[in-house]
Amino acid sequence: EENEKEGISEDHSELPEEDEAGGVRQIETASRKQDRAETSIRQEDIFKPPPGRDQPIRTVMTKGVAGIGKTVLTQMFTLDWAEDKANQDIEFTFPFTFRELNVLKEKKFSLVELVHLFFTETKEAGMCSFDHFQLVFIFDGLDECRLPLDFHNTEVLTDPTESTSVDVLLTNLIRGKLLPSARLWITTRPAAANQIPPQCVDMVTEVRGFNDLQKEEYFRKRFRHEEQASRIISHIKTSRSLHIMCHIPVFCWITATVLEEVLKTREGGELPKTLTEMYIHFLVVQSKVKKVNPETRKMIESLGKVAFEQLQKGNLIFYESDLTECGIDIRAASVYSGVLTQIFKEETGLYQDKVFCFVHLSSPHGHLDLFLRFLLDLSLENLSPEKSINLFHCLNELNDGSLVEEIQQSLRSGRLSTDKLSPAQWSALVFILLSSEKDLDVFDLKKYSASEEALLRLLPVVKASKKVLYVLSGCNLSDRSCEALSSVLSSQSSSLRDLDLSNNNLQHSGVKLLSVGLKSPHCELKGLRLSSCNLSDRSCEALSSVLSSQSSSLRDLDLSNNNLQDSGVQLLSAQLHSSYCQLNRLRLSGCNLSDRSCEALSSVLSSQSSSLRDLDLSNNNLQDSGVKLLSVGLKSPHCELEALRSNCSLSEISCSSLVSALKSNPSHLRELDLSVNNLKDSGLKDLCGFLKSPHCRLETLRSDSFCQKVLV
Repeated sequence: EENEKEGISEDHSELPEEDEAGGVRQIETASRKQDRAETSIRQEDIFKPPPGRDQPIRTVMTKGVAGIGKTVLTQMFTLDWAEDKANQDIEFTFPFTFRELNVLKEKKFSLVELVHLFFTETKEAGMCSFDHFQLVFIFDGLDECRLPLDFHNTEVLTDPTESTSVDVLLTNLIRGKLLPSARLWITTRPAAANQIPPQCVDMVTEVRGFNDLQKEEYFRKRFRHEEQASRIISHIKTSRSLHIMCHIPVFCWITATVLEEVLKTREGGELPKTLTEMYIHFLVVQSKVKKVNPETRKMIESLGKVAFEQLQKGNLIFYESDLTECGIDIRAASVYSGVLTQIFKEETGLYQDKVFCFVHLSSPHGHLDLFLRFLLDLSLENLSPEKSINLFHCLNELNDGSLVEEIQQSLRSGRLSTDKLSPAQWSALVFILLSSEKDLDVFDLKKYSASEEALLRLLPVVKASKKVLYVLSGCNLSDRSCEALSSVLSSQSSSLRDLDLSNNNLQHSGVKLLSVGLKSPHCELKGLRLSSCNLSDRSCEALSSVLSSQSSSLRDLDLSNNNLQDSGVQLLSAQLHSSYCQLNRLRLSGCNLSDRSCEALSSVLSSQSSSLRDLDLSNNNLQDSGVKLLSVGLKSPHCELEALRSNCSLSEISCSSLVSALKSNPSHLRELDLSVNNLKDSGLKDLCGFLKSPHCRLETLRSDSFCQKVLV
């Protein structure tokens, strides 16, 4: 319970569209997000406005994948309120589930009548108006809703005593037309969240489930024997699918139940290592509740038919008619309370039809992922990398690892030749990289193949990045790669932080495509290297729009050895003033710059909003006039530059300008590179004098060999 309490995070963004990945991939995406900064809130504080918000919170939406604990949270909220532990300003809490509301689809009620139906005490007490009470309505499981919630064409209803259809009641309640003073809490899986217009929701929260440490904590609490707990934790980590699924608390419980039983009966034996094996063993454990006979076996097979057909229709819950179609006798109630306990359950709402569901359901948009891992069908076309990779998960469930082992042996021997890999072998390589327990520090594409084809084949690996430096330099990439990478940067699931695209012929067209992704609010890239990419001043125009973007997180930009010229640097400099620009390091070595660039950059250094700390202007024809202009910025009290590289045909005059600027202002400069310049003795004397000055904070000074000798 404590872990689930801490697992709610606040999200002020609009409701997102559903990600294309489903099933286990969707869960993996959710688990990766835990590395990001978030605000944790307790369920009892769900209606408290966050810091900086003055308006009250009326409607809260809580998202989370199946089995993550959304329903438990609403029950804990209701229980704490009922026991006078929290939210005592609330006079009535009315919890509903969409499962129960679905069966009222064809009936008409007023809001008062609906409350009377579900909460008979209110009718007995003669409550016919709710206007003067502090109310909370909980609607659990929006993803299971079969009511036509139309927020655009539904009639307006303001009278809680007027009868209408249940869907009209709900839409008006959610829109705030009906009982605008009441508070609402809606829970849903992410895919169904967009059924409610964003303007109707004041705050969105998400139940994140267990992070890796909490998974271990769960099993250590469940298995008090340290050696047993450690063995189980170690075993779960060997299977990426199992480890990912344990992000969901209910799957931790299933896993613990199975492994506890297996350890009792298989001393020293092999533990289940696939999802299929885990569910089979779970079914065996549950079957011990009641002896399995031919009749029960037939029932289980019929339930499999129900599961598959309802998943195909997109239904997560179903009713008596759905079961009858699959040959299940609804009167065989003993089955549901016996073998199928915790797998299949029946719920009965007050005065309503029976509702049925499976306890653990597959996720939408990929809703057949888990089912596919039970029944492998290779006859279907699987063209996308994600679908191909999923087939390897299926092969893994069938304990067929021949193709994966073939690629692993090539990797271990260092004889992997990607030039001859088939599409299936490429998918196997991607599967291996994604399934690896090791977190990479550096991913160098040249290790596999210095080609655009290799990058596009390995794109799912890039999508799954966690703070890795992706070295794609010198790999014959074009604007086609930039378009693919832009899509990755724009993805809500991307965590790409550092990207090296140097020594590729990207040109302006490639950078323009890349900039689209860099401006995305989901992009978290901090380091970008575009050295020697055949860029021009037009490329600077595209990049300057990134720097001024409110969502940009770019800190380090390397544009060295491109023909940017002064016009390009002037375009960049105009946005380096922006309060949104967070750039700390800018490398412009060998960019065909003159003293005009120094004038523009000097203005940046003088700006109060500039965050620039490291500037490389080496190998440009700046001359003394350029350094003199740059020194004006260095004199500014707003300048916080810490590193400057300027080996640019300078003479002793430049030394004088620099020393004068650094002495006049308590300089932040820690590193100064003046190598390959003709500074002469007089310039050296100025530098030596400055080194003795109390203003000097230099830690590193680079010059040519003659200067080094004199300074020593």
